[in-house]
Amino acid sequence: MKVPVVDNSTCVDCEGCIEVCPEIFFRNNAGMIQVKDLDSYPEECVDEAIKYCPSDCITWEDE
Repeated sequence: MKVPVVDNSTCVDCEGCIEVCPEIFFRNNAGMIQVKDLDSYPEECVDEAIKYCPSDCITWEDE
């Protein structure tokens, strides 16, 4: 299964991914963008977040 991953070391905290895919991305208690633990991730939505990420910090990884 493909899983979206956020590299918080390069994330600029624009929250664009949260705006595009609030069902997948959220800001955790530490204030960092995180991916929700889901059984599957809608590729179209994640690809849209990847497309609009200004720091290119969102990628797909095989689990």
